[in-house]
Amino acid sequence: MNSSNSAVPLGSAHQGAAPRANVKAMVEHIARALVDAPQAVIVDQFDDQGELVFELEVAPGDVGKIIGRQGSVVKAMRSLVRAIGNKQDRDYALEIVED
Repeated sequence: MNSSNSAVPLGSAHQGAAPRANVKAMVEHIARALVDAPQAVIVDQFDDQGELVFELEVAPGDVGKIIGRQGSVVKAMRSLVRAIGNKQDRDYALEIVED
């Protein structure tokens, strides 16, 4: 089986709204897999002076799961988001909403 056909690329030749929607879906998917209350996961996005910011909100008891030990989980998620942004020649950021 050819592994290059098994994954759906996050970016495509079209640099419009679809790639951003895929980043949002990726963040949501990863967060839901990590938390105890996946129904509470909310991902919003907004433009902040040319940077596309993805805001991740989870249940208060799940914030630690998203942050991880010494921030390892959120650092990895932010690295993925930035890497996708770099590939699309955009500035992307991930913020965790804490109440």
